[in-house]
Amino acid sequence: MQCVLLLLLCCAGAVNSKAQPIHYNTTSKRDPSKLNIHLVPHTHDDSGWLKTFEQYYWGTRQDVQMAGVQYVLSTVVQALLDNADRKFSYAEMSFFTRWWHLQTPRVQQQVRQLVASGQLDFVNGGFVQHDEAAAHYGAMIDQTTRGHRFLNSTFGFVPKVAWQIDPFGHSATQAALMSAAAGYEALFFGRADYQDMQQRARERQFELLWRPSASWGAAGQVFTHNYPSGNYGPPSGFNFDWGQPDPPIVVSGRKELHCPAKPLRC
Repeated sequence: MQCVLLLLLCCAGAVNSKAQPIHYNTTSKRDPSKLNIHLVPHTHDDSGWLKTFEQYYWGTRQDVQMAGVQYVLSTVVQALLDNADRKFSYAEMSFFTRWWHLQTPRVQQQVRQLVASGQLDFVNGGFVQHDEAAAHYGAMIDQTTRGHRFLNSTFGFVPKVAWQIDPFGHSATQAALMSAAAGYEALFFGRADYQDMQQRARERQFELLWRPSASWGAAGQVFTHNYPSGNYGPPSGFNFDWGQPDPPIVVSGRKELHCPAKPLRC
C-alpha cells in the first residue's frame, strides 16, 4: 500500500514510567491497490524571516517577499463559510491573535462556529513555530503555553498535533517534552538531513513511533511523520497559489483533468 501526504500549504506535564502509551485507532481499512492521498490545506507563516512581523501581517514590502497573512486568514474563513465540506489547519498564534482582535463580534462568532464544527483546526498552537536547535527548552515551553492559553480560553480548544514543518533539524527535547509530554498525539516535520531522508526513502520509513526518552520508554513515544519532499508544500505541478508558475487543472465534462504538461484521467 502506498500513501502520499499532499500539503496545500501548555506547559508540559510530567511523564513517568507508569504512564500508558497512546493507543491509536488502526481499524480503518484501505484498498492496497490504490494510492491514498491526504489533502491538508494549511499555511506556514513565518513570524520573522525576510520581513518584520508587521510587514508579514499587513502585506507590505511585497518587493521583499510576496506575503500578507491578514489576507490569508480572511479569505480562508470566507472559503470555509462558503462550503461546509472544506477544512483548514492553522498553526501560528502570533498572527492569528493579531487578526482575531481586529475582527468584528460577528466574524469572531463565525470563527467560533468553524472551530466547533471541526472545519478550522489548530495544529501546534504555539505563539510561533520554535526552532529546536538553538532555543532553550524554557522558551519553547513559554511560547507554546502562550498560544495554547489563547486557544483554550477563546475556543476551549487543545491542539493534538505537533506541527514542526519548517525547523531545520529535530531534537529529542521536542519529541519528548514538547510532544508526548505536552499531550500531542502526533509529530509532523518537513526538513531533515538529506542522508537520513535518502535512507528512509529506501527503507520506506518516513513514519515511525519515536521514543525520544530512554527512561520514559513507550510512555513517552509519539507517532512521527517526516514529509518525503523534505518541505511542507505541494509536489511539483500542484502549486496553485497566487504568483506561482503551475497552471490550473480544469475538470471537463468528460471527467478528465487537463494540465498543459500532462493530462490525467480521473
